[in-house]
Amino acid sequence: MRALDAFTIEHEPIASIDLMERAASAFVAAFAARWTPEHPVKVFAGPGNNGGDALAVARLLTGRGYRVETYLFNTTGRLSEDCAANRSRLADLPGAKLTEITSKFDPPKIGHGDVLVDGLFGTGLNKPLQGGFAALVKYINASPAPVVAIDMPSGLMSEDNSYNVSDHIVRATLTLTFQLPKPAFFLADCSEYVGEWQVLDIGLSAEGLAATEADMTLTERGDVSALLLPRPAFGHKGTFGHALLVAGSYGMAGAAILAARACLRSGAGKVTVHTPTANNDILQVAVPEAIMSHDVDLQTFSMPIETQGYAAVGLGPGLGQSRATERAVLGQLAMSHCPMVVDADALNLLGRHREMLGRLPAETILTPHPRELAALTDNCIDSYTTLSAARALARRHRLLVVLKGHYTAICTPSGHAYLNPTGNAGMATAGSGDVLTGLLTALLARGYQPEAACRLGVYLHGLAGDLAAARLGEESLTASDLVDELPAAFRTLYADLKP
Repeated sequence: MRALDAFTIEHEPIASIDLMERAASAFVAAFAARWTPEHPVKVFAGPGNNGGDALAVARLLTGRGYRVETYLFNTTGRLSEDCAANRSRLADLPGAKLTEITSKFDPPKIGHGDVLVDGLFGTGLNKPLQGGFAALVKYINASPAPVVAIDMPSGLMSEDNSYNVSDHIVRATLTLTFQLPKPAFFLADCSEYVGEWQVLDIGLSAEGLAATEADMTLTERGDVSALLLPRPAFGHKGTFGHALLVAGSYGMAGAAILAARACLRSGAGKVTVHTPTANNDILQVAVPEAIMSHDVDLQTFSMPIETQGYAAVGLGPGLGQSRATERAVLGQLAMSHCPMVVDADALNLLGRHREMLGRLPAETILTPHPRELAALTDNCIDSYTTLSAARALARRHRLLVVLKGHYTAICTPSGHAYLNPTGNAGMATAGSGDVLTGLLTALLARGYQPEAACRLGVYLHGLAGDLAAARLGEESLTASDLVDELPAAFRTLYADLKP
């Protein structure tokens, strides 16, 4: 954002104070769409450019007829240049109420219907708030009034909050952020501070954005629609790949069923399920389109299967973690040389033998949730360190790590992370991961490159969840509903390709 601001200021060209005015105008428009002038507003401004934004917001809201009280915290006697300029502009406005705090702060009473605007600190913060500002944050958080944060909740750092102090961070009701979302918005343990968030376009340079490097990007629908492969009219089942799923144990046939159904619904030409003999009848009935390959053991996966002749392998759903299965999983990982998805129990067993990570074929796809990732690597303290660990794992071993969550992160061997926007809390239900494994395995079998398969598959998986939630509600959503909505999810994306 700093680079993009600087590029815009230089190349538009525009003065930084005018860019600040543009940002404040966008904020006020979004604010006014939610709260009318009947609501008294109290603005808290810090000494830097975030405070300058807040002072400009206070002036513009006052001009719209809002009753605004503004508190500028200038305890060091040093304001940024643009903050000082906006202090003068606000002070010169007839009817403006501006209190500048240089030492002791006498907190105002928060009245019924008030709205608080947090403009203390923005994206430049790099250490926890202390002293008087920490006390001010506690005062803001103790108020029953909604809090609207300018760009970032004060006290929250844009990326790494591993060593932050939770009580010293503003808990915003709404964060109105400028031009681009910030990494912290996508981390589970930051959500209580960010609240609802909305991105405001403030006209930063499109040319500058294209020229600015970022190692983390948010996937958009057009990105994944462009990845879709055509389905040749003269294709046959061999054209679309033979997928192998190694899944299921006695009592866990459902995992194999969900993965197989998802694999078939995602366009694989043929699907073979290697599963214990005890699961034969239920799988034959539940998924008649799938081919059965029986393990020698009645109840568990105990013998790896030769992968020659298969276009892709999905390993893990419902396998269990018995000693026999542990040996079989290690053997399967060692002898599989086609594109592969490793999930669930296979990940947990792989975590007991981390030395195997370096022996996996390049661009093997691992699909852990945070607890499974913690078995594969160290340093998973919070959401940020967990994401960092996933990215490091992908780089170190040239893997694709799909870190599952509300914003699933696809971590690539290059170090890039793609954050996925689709999906909802209804998908937090048993079997959702099995569906994703089947979907990803099908895309690999169909000929998608592993990175494209991950980006497209994760987006489709979440989109199917959103379609299911729209039809059934989040509470009633099951993994089978995800499979049922995959056709609609595919159709939605393919519709984007029509002229």
